[in-house]
Amino acid sequence: MALPARRLEIWPAAVFSALMIFIPFAGSDRLALAGITGLFLAFALLFLFRIRDIGSAALEIAYAILGFIYIPFLLMHLVLLDLTVYGWQWLLVLMLIVMTNDSAAYYTGCAFGKHRLYPLVSPKKSIEGALGGLVGSIGGTLLAKFTFFPQLTLTDALLTAVLVGVLGQTGDLFESLLKRSFGVKDSGTCIPGHGGVLDRLDSIIFAAPALYYYVIYFF
Repeated sequence: MALPARRLEIWPAAVFSALMIFIPFAGSDRLALAGITGLFLAFALLFLFRIRDIGSAALEIAYAILGFIYIPFLLMHLVLLDLTVYGWQWLLVLMLIVMTNDSAAYYTGCAFGKHRLYPLVSPKKSIEGALGGLVGSIGGTLLAKFTFFPQLTLTDALLTAVLVGVLGQTGDLFESLLKRSFGVKDSGTCIPGHGGVLDRLDSIIFAAPALYYYVIYFF
């Protein structure tokens, strides 16, 4: 269902979403919770008193909530990850897993891909490519262990590679689902030839929370 753009809400939403990512730097869980709550209430009231079509109001609100949760809230875990012990090492591990996964999946899929992974959402991705991507992720974590992150055990390397690798691929599929649902090929035009900024972040968006909670509960 196509909805006309809400010009008044676009820029405040962009600004507050960007600020929301850095809420953890406040150093207070209560303040972070208050900020997220206040953001929701502010936009709920804005939509409430700027009704244009009562029939599409719930759908518009759902879009707005998805936007806040999907990008700023999930990306906020990058800041949380940086604030943990060995924070910068974990950020590099995350990037390594995602990048090696993407590269290995692409080349493995091109060379051996015969069985479609999820054709309804992404017709070009293959099961072989997905498995190759996980192997690439394991290579990325092992590279981290034997170079800049010796505190990483072999168990941690394998578990984080699989966990983050799988969720990274899932994030890529989810973003493809959104694009197909909205009938667009690219998520934006800021990075020509790469499908937009969101296409570069879709794996990280899903992977960052998983790695953060692994670090604080298991590492």
